[in-house]
Amino acid sequence: MSTRVQIQLQGVVQGVGFRPFVFLLAQRCALRGQIQNSGGGVQIDVEGEPAAIEQFIAEIKSTPPPLSRIESIERINDLAPVDYGSFRIAASSPAIAERAFVSPDISTCVDCLNELFDPVDRRHRFPFINCTNCGPRFTIIENIPYDRVSTTMHPFHMCDQCKAEYENPLDRRFHAEPIACPQCGPTLHLTDPNGRDVMPPGKDILEHTKQLLLNGKIVAVKGIGGFHLACNAMDGEAVKQLRVRKFREDKPFAMMAGSIHLIEYFCEVSNAERELLSSAQRPIVLLKRRDGIDLTEAVAPRTDVLGFMLPYSPVHHLLLENTDYPVVMTSGNISDEPICHSDADALKRLSRIADYFLLHNRRIHRRMDDSIVRADGRSRSTVLRRSRGYAPLPLKLSIKSDHTILACGAELKNTFCFVQGSQAYLSHHIGDLQNLETLQSFSEGIEDFQRFFNLRADVVAYDLHPEYLSTKFALSLGDVQNRIGVQHHHAHLASCMVDNEIEGPVIGVAMDGLGYGTDGRLWGGEFFIADLARAERVAHLAYVPMPGGVKAIREPWRMAAVYLHQAFGELSEHDLTFTSRLNRHAWTNLRKLMDHRINSPETSSMGRLFDAVSSLLGLADAVNYEGQAAIALEAVADRHCLPGYEFEIDLERGVIDARPVVRSIVTDLRCGKSSSTVSARFHQAVVNLIVGVAQRLKTEHLLNRVVLSGGVFQNSLLKERTRQQLEAHGFEVFTHQRVPPNDGGIALGQASVAHALIKSGSIELCA
Repeated sequence: MSTRVQIQLQGVVQGVGFRPFVFLLAQRCALRGQIQNSGGGVQIDVEGEPAAIEQFIAEIKSTPPPLSRIESIERINDLAPVDYGSFRIAASSPAIAERAFVSPDISTCVDCLNELFDPVDRRHRFPFINCTNCGPRFTIIENIPYDRVSTTMHPFHMCDQCKAEYENPLDRRFHAEPIACPQCGPTLHLTDPNGRDVMPPGKDILEHTKQLLLNGKIVAVKGIGGFHLACNAMDGEAVKQLRVRKFREDKPFAMMAGSIHLIEYFCEVSNAERELLSSAQRPIVLLKRRDGIDLTEAVAPRTDVLGFMLPYSPVHHLLLENTDYPVVMTSGNISDEPICHSDADALKRLSRIADYFLLHNRRIHRRMDDSIVRADGRSRSTVLRRSRGYAPLPLKLSIKSDHTILACGAELKNTFCFVQGSQAYLSHHIGDLQNLETLQSFSEGIEDFQRFFNLRADVVAYDLHPEYLSTKFALSLGDVQNRIGVQHHHAHLASCMVDNEIEGPVIGVAMDGLGYGTDGRLWGGEFFIADLARAERVAHLAYVPMPGGVKAIREPWRMAAVYLHQAFGELSEHDLTFTSRLNRHAWTNLRKLMDHRINSPETSSMGRLFDAVSSLLGLADAVNYEGQAAIALEAVADRHCLPGYEFEIDLERGVIDARPVVRSIVTDLRCGKSSSTVSARFHQAVVNLIVGVAQRLKTEHLLNRVVLSGGVFQNSLLKERTRQQLEAHGFEVFTHQRVPPNDGGIALGQASVAHALIKSGSIELCA
């Protein structure tokens, strides 16, 4: 007795070997019918014995291809059989479904690597080798369904051999859309900064590029999602020259090494970190630097952490083959600008940085930075920058929105986010919205997501800061009538809650550099009782002025002087190195700014307190990238548990006074205590503060769950100590995993709060 069933699957089921998997499964189950790509997934029409169909569906659910992700299965039963003679893979349906799921770019798989280095394989040393299980995806797709004609590979016409593989359901390259070989695929070119070839295309190009790196040259390398600027990480002069040309004074460079063994020479690597490095996503992993290693300080000044990744494209594997040194692989841009992803743009913007350009003629449709991840002490990881390898996979949420919400994110580390149904389409890393180029990348990215995923927002969420470019963009959207402002730190907490699939209420701890508060001041050291729809601020660091506004962020000595003044009144020498090097004329001007309330916004920021302590210890009086002072402070901290300083907590007023901490630091410094001891005691003071306030809020509000969010919790020492000690006191602690704790997670939080406000009836939408 034959029956027929239609099955519609949505999720990551295109470009990941799903159709050949189903084809083989149908043959094994003696079923007839067809499978085809549709706009938002795949559609299966199958007929045969009912028991065989049930087994077929069960195996699809239980053992799908490793790179696939099934989000939903809909089936229509008891259809009239059409007497399919066999099971086939049909041409893609032109119908556009509600939304599409697309695989991120995947690192080169083991099978392709074996072929890449096999002298008898026809793709031996072919820099664009790929198959259904690996290779570029989102960066080359122009439209859906995901077929070759809709990718940047369409100019390359398959040779007979590639076409045969492409059309064979039993082949690993069946419908691998970027399929190519040396006869029909893209080619490499090595040029000078004017775009002139310096040698004929051929296999020697990569060997010549390796020699250039050994000779101290800087090479712009076109990869999967854009350009890297590469140089020999062991060559101090080359690294310094790259810093000068790129206008990147101190921010650490990421590195790429040819093997984990080489990385282990420079860093301590745990099992969890080894898995991250080797994963299909191939992110940059932040690792503890070994003491005494032979690596130029210019790679990562004044930090005990190094960022390493393994090769993830064939070009990288060939470039680092048999190398015994790591290569700097930093974003191909001038600092603060978007990464270059077209040849013309790279030659224009990077010509004064790179000595040579390693190009190829496969166009990159979307720029995509490398992702950054850090493992914690529980064999878990936190994504600090979510981009290549992770985006555009939607995040499955426990909430479900009846509206399509666009959240525009924050100013720094910007991402945007669409929420539709129970899916969050969090964008790849855009960058800091502080110049026209990045703002254009932001707006183009939103348009791209709307078109590509068939999204039309009827609600827009934004940060309360009136000067953020993301806020101004949101308020300028004339075709979206429903606009919801979300407080910055509420968004931080909400992003962590939905990341962990909880809705509250929780004790929320939000600590960062700054965010616009509901009182018009700059918050950043806050305690809340929060759920997704509301956040009641119950305690915060006492306000202090930021003389000079943003200058106080770039010049941490200003915050150190302010906190000394707050703690002691008029500045005196205090027998401190800090006060001896303090420019008294500059301090007099600062006093005038504060006394007359000129350009001195008040802040409760924990990030600014970290800056102040770092400057007091002589680690960072001026900085040139966000978080630099705090990174230096964490790097010197003694890892032994030392008694912490004590904040003064007044929960009646909801104010936390940092002056006792500053006075204790001064006392320790006058007594000759080391920077490592003072830093450790300060870190423990913040841990004690969080645990102490949480205990009192637990008693008052009968809450046992604590959420930690904000850029301050990128500090691994602080986060892990806080988690351990909260758990020791019986708390359930939630930290970020899939989305960043920094402002890269703000957009998801904004969308989640907007949904909760709509659902609760707190916001009435326009028709």
